[in-house]
Amino acid sequence: MAHPHHSTGLCAPGRKLYASALRSGRISQEATATAPCLLDLNLLRPEPGDTPWLVPAPPTQALAELVEPLERELGEYRLFAATIADTVEQLTTVGPDDPTATAFTVWQGKDRIDAALARAVEDCAQEFLAIQPAGGRTNWTPAMMRTSTRRVRQMSERGVLQRTLYNHTYRHHPAMLAYLDELSGTGLEVRTLEETSERLLIIDRQVAFIPAQPDRETAMEIRHPGLVWFLLAVFERFWELGVPWEHRLPDHDAPEGITSVQRSIARLLVEGHLDEAIARRLGMNVRTCRAHIAKLSTALGSDSRTQLGYLISRSGLLDES
Repeated sequence: MAHPHHSTGLCAPGRKLYASALRSGRISQEATATAPCLLDLNLLRPEPGDTPWLVPAPPTQALAELVEPLERELGEYRLFAATIADTVEQLTTVGPDDPTATAFTVWQGKDRIDAALARAVEDCAQEFLAIQPAGGRTNWTPAMMRTSTRRVRQMSERGVLQRTLYNHTYRHHPAMLAYLDELSGTGLEVRTLEETSERLLIIDRQVAFIPAQPDRETAMEIRHPGLVWFLLAVFERFWELGVPWEHRLPDHDAPEGITSVQRSIARLLVEGHLDEAIARRLGMNVRTCRAHIAKLSTALGSDSRTQLGYLISRSGLLDES
């Protein structure tokens, strides 16, 4: 049975046979049956004439022949690495006005994200679209609110059309009510949804910003036309489903006294979402979410989370009306 060999290596029997061939000056072809690597690596060559013998290549010549293809391959890798480095350098040094600017830029850190967004907003000339999930603006500081108010007013003065989507829960935050009241004369259109996507900002239908990590400390600036078009379609779909800020929310309370918010929580519970994920999707803090879950449990007579999921499924609470 032939000995297994690596395509680029010399096995232990092969090393012994090569050393023996160097000492004796030749070796029989039969002796190399267990070490085909000697022939594959051109370390043994047929003896001139029609003989059953093989003669060893001089070590220096053999070494040069073995190393040459490796050096050639390494040279190709070095050239490839240099090309990549040059490409990366070009992508990271282009300016925002350079026509060769990359279609995707990743910004890390809140300060860098805010600076990139501020530059894009300053250039906004026609339309600014935003999906703002809860969890950020409900914790605004006065300085943050002044900055946002100023941006909205400046875009309004430039004739920029502005549309923003929030969670329904924003309707109950005093800071949000005060913010929108101050901007009532800017033409800002606002709608709310029970659930929204992650944060999405679209500027002049040419640039989009999305979070790139759950902690929102990393953001991606997108200038790829196809992807911006897709994100725009997502926004428009959510906008169609949204309830205008000036309209009252539809009353869908269940006969059992379960509110529409609690029904949404029930649906997400049945889908297997954890409390934190449910709170984030519905735009409320975890404590409020758990209070609603407790009310659901009381209304349905549940003693445990597992039983609650079963009772929700049996109750018909999630049936389409």
